[in-house]
Amino acid sequence: MTAPQPDLLLAGIHQAAGNVTTDVAKLSDADVKASSALPGWTRGHVLAHLAGISNAMARQLEYAARGETVELYDGGMDGRNKAIDMAAGHDAATHQADVAAALDRVLRAFDVLPGVKDSSANQTGWWAPISYRGGVVLDGGLALWRELVIHNADLLTGRGPETWSRPFCAHLFDFLAARVPPEEKLVLQPLGLAPVSIGTGNRSTVVSGMVTDIAAWLAGREPTLGSLRASAAADGVDLPELLPWPSGTPTPKQGVPPAGL
Repeated sequence: MTAPQPDLLLAGIHQAAGNVTTDVAKLSDADVKASSALPGWTRGHVLAHLAGISNAMARQLEYAARGETVELYDGGMDGRNKAIDMAAGHDAATHQADVAAALDRVLRAFDVLPGVKDSSANQTGWWAPISYRGGVVLDGGLALWRELVIHNADLLTGRGPETWSRPFCAHLFDFLAARVPPEEKLVLQPLGLAPVSIGTGNRSTVVSGMVTDIAAWLAGREPTLGSLRASAAADGVDLPELLPWPSGTPTPKQGVPPAGL
C-alpha cells in the first residue's frame, strides 16, 4: 500500500483537524442532538467518537515514543462503544471542549515525531510499532486522517465528500481496495484523471464519476455530486456490493519510506 510522505500526511492531518474545529464550533445544543449521516448515531455520537479516536491515537504515539505498545481503546471495542454512548448526550460546549483537547493532544504527538530521517530498521518515529492494526505510527496517521475527514462529513455541517482532496481520495482508493469482493475487479475512472484498477477478480466493472463520488461510495458514504455510473462490457449495470470496512493487518513498512501520492 502506498501512502503520502509523512510531511504531506502531517499537513493533511492538520488541515482535517482545523476543519473539524471550525465546523464543531458552529453546533448548538440542538444540533448535537440531531441525526448524523450514520444510521443510529446523532452528531453527539460522532463528536464523542472523534474525541475518542483522537485520544486513542495520541496514546498509541505516546507509548510508541517509549518503545511500548498499548491497545487502542481501554476495554477494546466494547469499551469504545460504551464511552461513545456515555458522552453522546453532552451539550455542545462540552463536546467542543472535548474535541479541542483531544485534537490538541494528538497533533502534539504527531508534531514531535523526528521525521523522515528515521531509520525504519530501528523502528523509530513514523515507523515505530503500534498496536493499531499491527502496524506502525504511519498507519496510525493515515487512520486519523481518514477518521477526521470522513466523520467530519458525517456531521452534516456542509463539508461533505465533495470537499475531499484528490490525495485523500487516492488514499481511499488504495486503502479501500480491500472492500472489493474476490470475484470482482473494479476499474475506477475519475472524470479527467487516469483510471485506477482495484481487485483481482474475473468480473470487471467500470465505475466512473467525479473522484470524490467514487471515494465516497468506496467509503460507504453517499456520493454528493450525482456523477456515479457503473458499466460492464459497455452496458450500464448496478454498482457492485462491497465487503465490510478493512479489518486486516497492513503490510509492514520496511526499508525505503513509502512514496508520496
